[in-house]
Amino acid sequence: MSRLIKKRSKERGLPPGALVHIGEKKTEKVKITVIDYNVSNFEQKEVGKVEECFGFKRKPTVTWINIDGLHEVEVIEKLGKCYDIHPLVLEDILNTDQRPKMEDFEKYIFFVLKMLYIDDKTKEIHSEQVSMILGKNYVISFQESIGDVFDAVRERIRKGKGRIRKMGTDYLVYSLIDAIVDNYFIILEKIGERVESMEEDLISNPVPQTLQKIHNLKREMIYLRKSVWPFREVINGLLREESKLIKKGTHIYLRDLYDHTIQVIDTIETFRDMISGMLDIYMSSVSNKMNEVMKVLTIFAAIFIPLTFIAGVYGMNFHYMPELSLPWAYPAIWIVIILVSVSLLVYFKHKKWI
Repeated sequence: MSRLIKKRSKERGLPPGALVHIGEKKTEKVKITVIDYNVSNFEQKEVGKVEECFGFKRKPTVTWINIDGLHEVEVIEKLGKCYDIHPLVLEDILNTDQRPKMEDFEKYIFFVLKMLYIDDKTKEIHSEQVSMILGKNYVISFQESIGDVFDAVRERIRKGKGRIRKMGTDYLVYSLIDAIVDNYFIILEKIGERVESMEEDLISNPVPQTLQKIHNLKREMIYLRKSVWPFREVINGLLREESKLIKKGTHIYLRDLYDHTIQVIDTIETFRDMISGMLDIYMSSVSNKMNEVMKVLTIFAAIFIPLTFIAGVYGMNFHYMPELSLPWAYPAIWIVIILVSVSLLVYFKHKKWI
């Protein structure tokens, strides 16, 4: 449940815009990376102090400032003052339990997104909040920790591949969001493999551990849906927004991104339906197994009931029982018992009960 709802006790009683970090506690130093480029020039460096980013504000080139780590609140506060970012936006950046959204402040557009990854050991899906600010000539991204899915975008900028160096900040934001959505497809491929493997287990040998796996996977899908479902509203808002920061030439790429988002959501819903169906299949399989066991026990009981009756009759302690004095009485009783058993087995076989 801690993945779905994070504690907010720190900000209780504080005024709006109070800067308090809500999320996992970090001890490492915040990493600040700056990429500045245009068609002909490229510069990438890691700065030690946030003040070194201030000089890029008025440069005509495209500047991408990436902050890895939100636990040093003073870094976020200084950067916000320099770029005139509203305190409520800074508060949302530090609160890592935000819902994906987009807000237009005329001078800049604020985004909150969820970047997902799978733990290879536990197979659990985890999310990291990525906040972005799109300005006229700058993009500022805030991440909870070091490591992301933007390496391909950095490589394209570094080598000048495609049109990213020829376009503006809006295309850079599109490329970053597109990288996040592409990673969703990788997550869904891994989940699809788990779903197929679980279906095979359900058909061949459903065990109590299989039920636990189904419940775990169902929780993962709920968590995934919570992280991805609002994404559609963000992209749709970008398409509808008449902002000077979003050029008309970028709209065609945003429409393609919107289609990818719809495809991701449709796949998630399909997997949810399949997992819900797995629970029904598991219950049906367990019920069928129980019915098979009960059928076998019933057949044995049906065979032994007449035999028990015969044994009970001749087990009574009456002195004058005519069969007791016959020399072939004992073998005859066994012949009757065998005939009754075989007759019942043939009858059950004829009825296709066994």
